[in-house]
Amino acid sequence: MSSPETGIRSIEFEPLNIPLIEPFIISIGRLDHVRNVLITVTLENGVIGYGEAAPLEPINGENQATVLATLQTCVPLLVGRDAMQWRKLSGELAGIFSVQAAARAGLEMAILDAVTKTMRVPLYQFFGGYTDRVETDISIPIVEPDRARELAQGITAQGVRFIKIKVGSGIEADVARTLAVKEGAPNSELQLDANQAYSASEAVELLQELRARGVRVRLFEQPVPKHDRIGLKFVTDQGRVPVAGDEAVFVASDVMDLAHIGAANVVNIKLMKSGLVTGMDIVAVCRAAHIRLMIGGMIESKLAMSCSAHFAAGNGGFEFVDLDTPFLLAEDPFEGGYRVEGPIYHLGEIKAGIGCWPKGRPSGMLE
Repeated sequence: MSSPETGIRSIEFEPLNIPLIEPFIISIGRLDHVRNVLITVTLENGVIGYGEAAPLEPINGENQATVLATLQTCVPLLVGRDAMQWRKLSGELAGIFSVQAAARAGLEMAILDAVTKTMRVPLYQFFGGYTDRVETDISIPIVEPDRARELAQGITAQGVRFIKIKVGSGIEADVARTLAVKEGAPNSELQLDANQAYSASEAVELLQELRARGVRVRLFEQPVPKHDRIGLKFVTDQGRVPVAGDEAVFVASDVMDLAHIGAANVVNIKLMKSGLVTGMDIVAVCRAAHIRLMIGGMIESKLAMSCSAHFAAGNGGFEFVDLDTPFLLAEDPFEGGYRVEGPIYHLGEIKAGIGCWPKGRPSGMLE
Protein backbone atom coordinates (compact mmCIF):
# COMPACT_ATOMS: atom_id res chain seq x y z
CA MET A 1 0.00 0.00 0.00
CA SER A 2 1.23 3.47 -0.79
CA SER A 3 0.82 6.63 1.21
CA PRO A 4 -2.07 8.66 -0.22
CA GLU A 5 0.32 11.59 -0.67
CA THR A 6 3.50 9.94 -1.94
CA GLY A 7 2.08 7.10 -3.99
CA ILE A 8 3.36 6.95 -7.55
CA ARG A 9 0.48 8.10 -9.75
CA SER A 10 2.16 7.72 -13.12
CA ILE A 11 5.47 7.09 -14.88
CA GLU A 12 6.11 8.37 -18.38
CA PHE A 13 9.19 8.07 -20.54
CA GLU A 14 10.34 9.29 -23.94
CA PRO A 15 13.48 9.46 -26.09
CA LEU A 16 15.92 12.25 -25.26
CA ASN A 17 18.01 12.98 -28.36
CA ILE A 18 20.60 15.77 -28.32
CA PRO A 19 23.28 16.51 -30.96
CA LEU A 20 26.93 16.90 -29.96
CA ILE A 21 28.93 20.00 -30.88
CA GLU A 22 31.44 17.71 -32.63
CA PRO A 23 32.03 13.95 -32.73
CA PHE A 24 33.34 12.46 -29.48
CA ILE A 25 35.79 9.67 -30.20
CA ILE A 26 37.15 7.25 -27.60
CA SER A 27 38.82 3.86 -27.92
CA ILE A 28 35.51 1.96 -27.93
CA GLY A 29 33.75 4.03 -30.59
CA ARG A 30 32.50 7.35 -31.92
CA LEU A 31 29.44 9.32 -30.80
CA ASP A 32 27.72 12.03 -32.84
CA HIS A 33 24.41 12.20 -31.00
CA VAL A 34 23.12 11.57 -27.48
CA ARG A 35 20.32 9.01 -27.47
CA ASN A 36 19.11 8.86 -23.90
CA VAL A 37 15.69 8.55 -22.24
CA LEU A 38 13.77 11.10 -20.14
CA ILE A 39 11.67 9.68 -17.31
CA THR A 40 8.85 11.56 -15.55
CA VAL A 41 7.39 10.31 -12.25
CA THR A 42 4.27 12.02 -10.86
CA LEU A 43 3.17 11.46 -7.26
CA GLU A 44 -0.33 11.69 -5.84
CA ASN A 45 0.62 14.96 -4.11
CA GLY A 46 1.30 16.50 -7.53
CA VAL A 47 5.08 16.50 -7.20
CA ILE A 48 6.91 15.61 -10.42
CA GLY A 49 10.33 13.96 -10.46
CA TYR A 50 12.58 13.84 -13.51
CA GLY A 51 15.23 11.27 -14.34
CA GLU A 52 17.53 10.46 -17.23
CA ALA A 53 18.76 7.08 -18.42
CA ALA A 54 22.00 7.37 -20.40
CA PRO A 55 22.93 4.00 -21.90
CA LEU A 56 26.26 3.43 -23.63
CA GLU A 57 26.17 0.04 -25.29
CA PRO A 58 29.92 -0.78 -25.31
CA ILE A 59 30.05 -0.21 -21.54
CA ASN A 60 26.74 -1.27 -20.01
CA GLY A 61 25.22 -3.26 -22.88
CA GLU A 62 22.18 -0.98 -23.08
CA ASN A 63 20.91 1.35 -25.77
CA GLN A 64 17.92 3.63 -26.09
CA ALA A 65 15.67 0.84 -27.39
CA THR A 66 16.50 -1.56 -24.57
CA VAL A 67 15.97 1.17 -21.96
CA LEU A 68 12.55 2.02 -23.39
CA ALA A 69 11.59 -1.67 -23.41
CA THR A 70 12.77 -2.14 -19.82
CA LEU A 71 10.84 0.89 -18.61
CA GLN A 72 7.70 -0.40 -20.30
CA THR A 73 8.00 -3.50 -18.13
CA CYS A 74 8.89 -1.60 -14.94
CA VAL A 75 5.94 0.80 -14.93
CA PRO A 76 3.26 -1.67 -13.79
CA LEU A 77 5.54 -2.76 -10.94
CA LEU A 78 5.87 0.77 -9.58
CA VAL A 79 2.59 2.63 -10.16
CA GLY A 80 0.63 2.73 -6.93
CA ARG A 81 3.71 2.08 -4.77
CA ASP A 82 4.99 4.52 -2.15
CA ALA A 83 7.92 6.56 -3.46
CA MET A 84 9.14 6.98 0.13
CA GLN A 85 10.05 3.29 0.04
CA TRP A 86 12.68 4.11 -2.59
CA ARG A 87 15.27 1.68 -1.22
CA LYS A 88 12.82 -1.22 -1.27
CA LEU A 89 11.70 -0.33 -4.79
CA SER A 90 15.30 -0.12 -5.95
CA GLY A 91 16.06 -3.54 -4.50
CA GLU A 92 13.09 -5.09 -6.25
CA LEU A 93 14.10 -3.56 -9.58
CA ALA A 94 17.70 -4.72 -9.17
CA GLY A 95 16.50 -8.23 -8.46
CA ILE A 96 14.51 -8.35 -11.69
CA PHE A 97 16.52 -6.10 -14.03
CA SER A 98 20.03 -6.71 -12.74
CA VAL A 99 21.80 -5.90 -16.02
CA GLN A 100 19.64 -2.93 -17.05
CA ALA A 101 21.53 -0.47 -14.84
CA ALA A 102 20.93 2.69 -16.89
CA ALA A 103 17.17 2.11 -16.99
CA ARG A 104 17.12 1.51 -13.23
CA ALA A 105 19.31 4.55 -12.59
CA GLY A 106 16.93 6.79 -14.51
CA LEU A 107 13.96 5.49 -12.52
CA GLU A 108 15.77 5.85 -9.20
CA MET A 109 16.75 9.38 -10.18
CA ALA A 110 13.17 10.39 -10.98
CA ILE A 111 11.78 8.79 -7.83
CA LEU A 112 14.39 10.40 -5.55
CA ASP A 113 13.85 13.75 -7.28
CA ALA A 114 10.16 13.47 -6.39
CA VAL A 115 10.91 12.28 -2.84
CA THR A 116 13.29 15.13 -2.07
CA LYS A 117 10.94 17.68 -3.62
CA THR A 118 8.25 16.34 -1.29
CA MET A 119 10.69 16.67 1.63
CA ARG A 120 11.66 20.16 0.39
CA VAL A 121 15.40 19.42 0.55
CA PRO A 122 17.97 19.51 -2.25
CA LEU A 123 19.33 16.12 -3.22
CA TYR A 124 22.88 16.86 -2.06
CA GLN A 125 21.59 17.49 1.47
CA PHE A 126 19.59 14.25 1.31
CA PHE A 127 22.83 12.40 0.49
CA GLY A 128 24.58 13.91 3.50
CA GLY A 129 25.23 17.57 2.73
CA TYR A 130 29.03 17.28 2.88
CA THR A 131 29.46 20.21 0.47
CA ASP A 132 27.38 22.11 -2.08
CA ARG A 133 29.81 22.15 -5.01
CA VAL A 134 32.10 19.97 -7.12
CA GLU A 135 34.94 20.79 -9.51
CA THR A 136 34.99 18.78 -12.73
CA ASP A 137 37.75 17.95 -15.16
CA ILE A 138 37.25 18.39 -18.92
CA SER A 139 37.92 15.58 -21.40
CA ILE A 140 39.76 15.68 -24.70
CA PRO A 141 38.71 12.87 -27.09
CA ILE A 142 40.92 10.94 -29.49
CA VAL A 143 41.90 13.67 -31.95
CA GLU A 144 45.04 14.73 -33.81
CA PRO A 145 47.71 16.52 -31.72
CA ASP A 146 47.06 19.96 -33.23
CA ARG A 147 43.38 19.73 -32.33
CA ALA A 148 44.23 18.40 -28.87
CA ARG A 149 46.53 21.37 -28.27
CA GLU A 150 43.82 23.78 -29.42
CA LEU A 151 41.23 22.18 -27.15
CA ALA A 152 43.64 22.25 -24.21
CA GLN A 153 44.24 25.97 -24.70
CA GLY A 154 40.51 26.63 -24.72
CA ILE A 155 39.95 24.47 -21.65
CA THR A 156 42.65 26.10 -19.56
CA ALA A 157 41.32 29.54 -20.52
CA GLN A 158 38.12 28.59 -18.65
CA GLY A 159 40.08 28.10 -15.44
CA VAL A 160 40.04 24.29 -15.61
CA ARG A 161 42.76 22.64 -13.52
CA PHE A 162 42.26 19.01 -14.53
CA ILE A 163 42.22 17.66 -18.10
CA LYS A 164 41.34 14.07 -18.96
CA ILE A 165 42.86 12.74 -22.18
CA LYS A 166 41.24 9.83 -24.00
CA VAL A 167 43.88 7.32 -25.07
CA GLY A 168 43.91 3.89 -26.68
CA SER A 169 44.85 4.70 -30.27
CA GLY A 170 48.38 3.29 -29.96
CA ILE A 171 51.31 4.30 -27.78
CA GLU A 172 52.94 6.61 -30.30
CA ALA A 173 49.71 8.47 -31.11
CA ASP A 174 48.73 8.70 -27.45
CA VAL A 175 52.11 10.10 -26.46
CA ALA A 176 51.88 12.71 -29.23
CA ARG A 177 48.36 13.74 -28.15
CA THR A 178 49.34 13.95 -24.48
CA LEU A 179 52.42 16.05 -25.24
CA ALA A 180 50.27 18.39 -27.33
CA VAL A 181 47.83 18.80 -24.44
CA LYS A 182 50.73 19.51 -22.10
CA GLU A 183 51.94 22.22 -24.50
CA GLY A 184 48.47 23.75 -24.72
CA ALA A 185 47.82 23.62 -20.97
CA PRO A 186 51.20 23.51 -19.23
CA ASN A 187 49.79 24.22 -15.76
CA SER A 188 46.94 21.69 -15.88
CA GLU A 189 47.07 18.28 -14.21
CA LEU A 190 46.59 15.46 -16.71
CA GLN A 191 44.61 12.24 -16.43
CA LEU A 192 44.47 9.38 -18.94
CA ASP A 193 41.47 7.19 -19.78
CA ALA A 194 42.02 4.16 -22.01
CA ASN A 195 38.48 2.70 -21.78
CA GLN A 196 40.01 -0.82 -21.65
CA ALA A 197 42.12 -0.36 -24.80
CA TYR A 198 45.53 -1.58 -23.63
CA SER A 199 47.17 -4.71 -22.35
CA ALA A 200 48.84 -4.35 -18.99
CA SER A 201 52.35 -4.21 -20.46
CA GLU A 202 51.31 -1.64 -23.08
CA ALA A 203 49.73 0.56 -20.40
CA VAL A 204 52.93 0.53 -18.35
CA GLU A 205 54.98 1.24 -21.48
CA LEU A 206 52.79 4.29 -22.23
CA LEU A 207 53.37 5.63 -18.73
CA GLN A 208 57.12 5.04 -19.05
CA GLU A 209 57.24 6.87 -22.39
CA LEU A 210 55.39 9.85 -20.91
CA ARG A 211 57.56 9.88 -17.80
CA ALA A 212 60.67 9.91 -19.96
CA ARG A 213 59.32 13.06 -21.63
CA GLY A 214 58.65 14.78 -18.34
CA VAL A 215 54.88 14.25 -18.25
CA ARG A 216 53.41 13.49 -14.84
CA VAL A 217 50.04 11.71 -14.90
CA ARG A 218 47.55 12.35 -12.10
CA LEU A 219 45.45 9.24 -12.79
CA PHE A 220 45.22 6.37 -15.31
CA GLU A 221 41.64 5.19 -15.70
CA GLN A 222 40.74 1.63 -16.75
CA PRO A 223 43.87 0.92 -18.82
CA VAL A 224 43.01 -2.77 -19.43
CA PRO A 225 39.91 -4.84 -20.28
CA LYS A 226 37.38 -4.87 -17.46
CA HIS A 227 37.72 -8.57 -16.60
CA ASP A 228 41.54 -8.45 -16.51
CA ARG A 229 41.92 -7.79 -12.80
CA ILE A 230 45.43 -9.25 -12.71
CA GLY A 231 46.38 -6.89 -15.53
CA LEU A 232 44.87 -3.97 -13.65
CA LYS A 233 46.93 -4.94 -10.60
CA PHE A 234 50.07 -5.09 -12.76
CA VAL A 235 49.53 -1.51 -13.93
CA THR A 236 48.78 -0.42 -10.35
CA ASP A 237 51.96 -2.08 -9.10
CA GLN A 238 54.27 -1.07 -11.94
CA GLY A 239 52.83 2.16 -13.36
CA ARG A 240 53.83 4.48 -10.49
CA VAL A 241 50.59 6.49 -10.84
CA PRO A 242 47.13 6.08 -9.27
CA VAL A 243 45.02 3.63 -11.30
CA ALA A 244 41.21 3.69 -11.42
CA GLY A 245 38.78 0.85 -12.04
CA ASP A 246 35.86 2.06 -14.15
CA GLU A 247 34.30 -0.55 -16.42
CA ALA A 248 35.61 -3.12 -13.92
CA VAL A 249 33.15 -1.89 -11.26
CA PHE A 250 29.36 -2.14 -11.55
CA VAL A 251 28.40 -3.34 -8.06
CA ALA A 252 29.90 -3.21 -4.57
CA SER A 253 31.25 -6.76 -4.73
CA ASP A 254 33.40 -5.73 -7.70
CA VAL A 255 35.17 -3.27 -5.40
CA MET A 256 35.74 -6.03 -2.86
CA ASP A 257 37.33 -8.21 -5.55
CA LEU A 258 39.67 -5.39 -6.64
CA ALA A 259 40.55 -4.50 -3.05
CA HIS A 260 41.30 -8.13 -2.18
CA ILE A 261 44.22 -8.25 -4.65
CA GLY A 262 45.14 -4.55 -4.56
CA ALA A 263 44.17 -4.05 -8.19
CA ALA A 264 43.24 -0.34 -8.09
CA ASN A 265 43.77 2.79 -5.99
CA VAL A 266 40.62 4.55 -7.23
CA VAL A 267 37.10 3.52 -8.29
CA ASN A 268 35.05 5.51 -10.78
CA ILE A 269 31.40 5.42 -9.74
CA LYS A 270 28.96 6.07 -12.57
CA LEU A 271 25.28 6.06 -11.68
CA MET A 272 24.46 4.60 -15.11
CA LYS A 273 26.54 1.52 -14.28
CA SER A 274 25.15 0.99 -10.79
CA GLY A 275 22.14 3.13 -9.99
CA LEU A 276 21.97 5.48 -7.03
CA VAL A 277 21.38 2.94 -4.26
CA THR A 278 24.12 0.56 -5.38
CA GLY A 279 26.31 3.63 -5.91
CA MET A 280 25.96 4.38 -2.20
CA ASP A 281 26.98 0.80 -1.41
CA ILE A 282 30.07 1.22 -3.61
CA VAL A 283 31.01 4.42 -1.75
CA ALA A 284 30.80 2.56 1.58
CA VAL A 285 32.97 -0.35 0.40
CA CYS A 286 35.56 2.01 -1.12
CA ARG A 287 35.85 3.87 2.15
CA ALA A 288 36.21 0.65 4.12
CA ALA A 289 38.91 -0.56 1.73
CA HIS A 290 40.73 2.81 1.62
CA ILE A 291 40.10 3.15 -2.13
CA ARG A 292 39.81 6.72 -3.38
CA LEU A 293 36.57 7.95 -4.93
CA MET A 294 35.84 9.22 -8.43
CA ILE A 295 32.49 10.23 -9.94
CA GLY A 296 31.94 10.01 -13.68
CA GLY A 297 29.20 9.53 -16.22
CA MET A 298 28.24 8.38 -19.66
CA ILE A 299 27.32 10.99 -22.30
CA GLU A 300 24.67 12.72 -20.22
CA SER A 301 22.73 15.97 -20.24
CA LYS A 302 22.57 18.49 -17.41
CA LEU A 303 19.79 16.51 -15.71
CA ALA A 304 21.81 13.35 -15.05
CA MET A 305 25.02 15.32 -14.49
CA SER A 306 23.23 17.44 -11.87
CA CYS A 307 22.16 14.26 -10.11
CA SER A 308 25.73 12.93 -10.10
CA ALA A 309 26.98 16.27 -8.81
CA HIS A 310 24.46 16.06 -5.94
CA PHE A 311 25.61 12.48 -5.25
CA ALA A 312 29.30 13.40 -5.08
CA ALA A 313 28.81 16.66 -3.17
CA GLY A 314 26.40 15.16 -0.65
CA ASN A 315 28.47 12.04 0.08
CA GLY A 316 31.75 13.96 0.03
CA GLY A 317 35.27 12.65 -0.39
CA PHE A 318 35.29 12.48 -4.20
CA GLU A 319 38.85 13.42 -5.12
CA PHE A 320 38.32 12.92 -8.86
CA VAL A 321 35.29 14.43 -10.62
CA ASP A 322 34.53 13.82 -14.31
CA LEU A 323 31.13 15.38 -15.00
CA ASP A 324 31.86 17.37 -18.14
CA THR A 325 29.61 15.90 -20.83
CA PRO A 326 27.03 18.75 -20.84
CA PHE A 327 29.83 20.92 -22.28
CA LEU A 328 29.85 18.61 -25.34
CA LEU A 329 26.18 19.09 -26.22
CA ALA A 330 24.98 21.43 -28.97
CA GLU A 331 21.69 22.04 -27.12
CA ASP A 332 20.54 22.20 -23.50
CA PRO A 333 16.92 21.04 -23.23
CA PHE A 334 16.82 21.67 -19.47
CA GLU A 335 16.61 24.60 -17.12
CA GLY A 336 17.68 24.88 -13.52
CA GLY A 337 20.27 22.50 -12.16
CA TYR A 338 23.70 23.51 -10.98
CA ARG A 339 25.18 26.93 -11.63
CA VAL A 340 28.41 26.79 -13.62
CA GLU A 341 31.43 28.88 -12.71
CA GLY A 342 34.31 27.67 -14.87
CA PRO A 343 34.79 24.01 -13.91
CA ILE A 344 32.82 24.36 -10.66
CA TYR A 345 29.21 23.24 -10.32
CA HIS A 346 27.38 25.12 -7.54
CA LEU A 347 24.35 23.38 -6.01
CA GLY A 348 23.68 25.70 -3.08
CA GLU A 349 20.94 27.68 -4.84
CA ILE A 350 18.80 24.58 -5.48
CA LYS A 351 15.79 24.54 -3.18
CA ALA A 352 14.63 20.94 -3.54
CA GLY A 353 15.34 17.76 -5.47
CA ILE A 354 17.77 17.72 -8.37
CA GLY A 355 16.51 21.18 -9.28
CA CYS A 356 16.60 20.53 -13.02
CA TRP A 357 13.62 20.06 -15.34
CA PRO A 358 12.79 20.08 -19.08
CA LYS A 359 12.30 23.50 -20.63
CA GLY A 360 8.65 24.42 -21.00
CA ARG A 361 7.47 21.89 -18.41
CA PRO A 362 6.63 22.24 -14.71
CA SER A 363 9.49 22.22 -12.24
CA GLY A 364 7.46 19.72 -10.25
CA MET A 365 7.98 21.41 -6.87
CA LEU A 366 5.43 21.48 -4.07
CA GLU A 367 3.69 24.84 -3.80
